Amino acid sequence: MSAPTQPNDIVENFTTQDQDGNTVSLADHVASPVVLFFYPRADTSGCTIEACGFRDTFTQLRKAGVVVLGISRDTVKAQKKFAVKYDLQYPLLADPDEKICDYFGVIKPKNMYGKLVKGIERTTYLIAPADSEGKQRLLHVWPKVKPEGHAEAVLNHVKNAG
Repeated sequence: MSAPTQPNDIVENFTTQDQDGNTVSLADHVASPVVLFFYPRADTSGCTIEACGFRDTFTQLRKAGVVVLGISRDTVKAQKKFAVKYDLQYPLLADPDEKICDYFGVIKPKNMYGKLVKGIERTTYLIAPADSEGKQRLLHVWPKVKPEGHAEAVLNHVKNAG
């Protein structure tokens, strides 16, 4: 499976657990557009800004028919703590084995305090509802996201595209 990087690329189904331990699959959301945002680590400064931005735009995104899913390499327990602390009302998906992150190609080398480490490059995907063949396709990608104002930019894109 190659990473979906361009509009109209097929996005393969994936399955993992959310912050409550529920099994969540992309295929659960074939009838709606999905905003899937990858963030490096729960409860860190930039990730908190981004996640709270989606919290604050969540009602408007839902009114537009969009499903919001956040995802990182954190555990179910860490995602739960993050969701509760900031009252995040959308699923936070746990990908501690990095399978989903690897599929989307968001694990990149980063320089942290002079040391090369691998981490998630903050990236957001807008995925279309399933087509007549049951395939979900990429509509838009926001690479190298800056957390401030990002959720509002996604909301504006969704409103203007609809």
